[in-house]
Amino acid sequence: MQSMLTIGDILDRKYFSNIEVVAGATGLGRQVKWVHVVEVIKIKSLLNGNELILTTGLGWKTDEALFMSLLKQLIECNASGLCIEMGTSTSSIPQEIVDYANTHHFPIIIFHEEVPFVEITQDIHSLLINKQYQMISDLENYTQQLNKKMLEIDHYEEILTFFHRYLDVQIIAKFNMNDIKFIPELGREERERLLLKINRTEETNEYSVAKQPVQLLGNQYAEIIIFADTRELSEYDYLLLDRTATALAQHLLRDLLVEEKKRMEETEWMLDWLDGEHSEEEIREYLSYHQADIDAKDGVVCVCRLSKGQIKNMDSTYFKLVFRTIFEQYGFSTYSTEVRNQLIFIFVNQRESINWRERMEKGFMRFKTNHSTKLDMSSISFGVGKFVGSLKEIHKSYQAAKETLLLQHTLPESNRRLFYDDLHIYHIISLINKHGDLPEMVMNHLTPVIEYDKKNNGTLLYTLKTYLACNGSKQETAKKLYVVRQTLYHRIDKLEKLLGEDFMSPEKRLVMELMLVAHDYLVNQETKKSVE
Repeated sequence: MQSMLTIGDILDRKYFSNIEVVAGATGLGRQVKWVHVVEVIKIKSLLNGNELILTTGLGWKTDEALFMSLLKQLIECNASGLCIEMGTSTSSIPQEIVDYANTHHFPIIIFHEEVPFVEITQDIHSLLINKQYQMISDLENYTQQLNKKMLEIDHYEEILTFFHRYLDVQIIAKFNMNDIKFIPELGREERERLLLKINRTEETNEYSVAKQPVQLLGNQYAEIIIFADTRELSEYDYLLLDRTATALAQHLLRDLLVEEKKRMEETEWMLDWLDGEHSEEEIREYLSYHQADIDAKDGVVCVCRLSKGQIKNMDSTYFKLVFRTIFEQYGFSTYSTEVRNQLIFIFVNQRESINWRERMEKGFMRFKTNHSTKLDMSSISFGVGKFVGSLKEIHKSYQAAKETLLLQHTLPESNRRLFYDDLHIYHIISLINKHGDLPEMVMNHLTPVIEYDKKNNGTLLYTLKTYLACNGSKQETAKKLYVVRQTLYHRIDKLEKLLGEDFMSPEKRLVMELMLVAHDYLVNQETKKSVE
């Protein structure tokens, strides 16, 4: 179906039997959306694009400069063409006008006799309305056939082939995994030339290229491009493109859901992997079964803890699907399982290891701003383990991820970190707390200062912490504490009396900094216990 009305179509109508195309014959395929009768020169504000203009030339008469001004406005506003009734106000078309119109493929048509402009506009507008009704009918027919096709197809390529049969234009599907499909298929050199042409907008008529993103779970999963080198794309083409992109998204989502449910059935194997019970060969065989072209040697584990209420009210398959869709775009194949109120994700790295963390941070940022999960992100905790160079060592990353989550629960909110490697000193404190008497150790070193603050309602402990954080710089410490130097000197003297004059010596200072962090750790633990 030719859904759009062109100037060439209009020239076949009865009122155009005695006409001459004096310029822009190469533009007769231009689309016409409306017809205007115009006798003024300043017309830009009246145009929306694709209008056919009828005139007697009264606005310019014999003034060639005014005629050129009108022509330039029409071309700039993407009007379809200009029809001039000769004899009433205009007797000839200057060669400069003809040359300019030819350069821009802009049709100029002259009537060699008097014609009824009112009847012409009525005729063309009736034709346009009929075309619109026909377009709606054809669009509905296409949608119904596409929906039936969706029940039969096994691969997304069949959707694109069906789309191509309707439009007969070049179709390109670009996926985020750098997979590009051409319908019909092109040779390598042709593909490269076409992609280069589409990317260079100055070489491509913007009306011959249309692009439509394929949205999946709130993210762009692919893009469909249509390119017409022999005609201008119409509104009908754009509507078909939109319906096709929606159908493709539905098909891809269905495939992903089926795949995700299949993965859920393999939970037991995954748990054994996380416990370190599979060999490198078994792991590679498992990964190759799910993804034939995978070539990965390293990876990392992320544990996600949700509140019991969220686990109960959410579709975990959908949650995992969103997670996987996002992180695949950053170079990770994601495998997941569930343990009580925790979701566990194994990220198998498929790119260079050197920037794995940067890519993962971008993925988490994208996930937290994604609204399709409809979850309260503030009540979800993530812990990322250490990056391991062998997939057989994934169990080490899993243990580190669990420890990261555990430490997050015991740390002040300002000190919480997503990655295991960022917790540094808290690993040591956690180990001391497990295997030794951390409270007694802290009190042995900080009791004098803590007792002083209690008796005097002071802030000496905070002064000590700030002084150490500023590397012993009195000027910087005074600035951060908002006190004058004399006040700070008095406090430092007091600290020397309570802790010893050598409390800033390298070894003692190191111990003191460790005990201050441990003190905050213990205080936060007590606070959480009292709340619970």
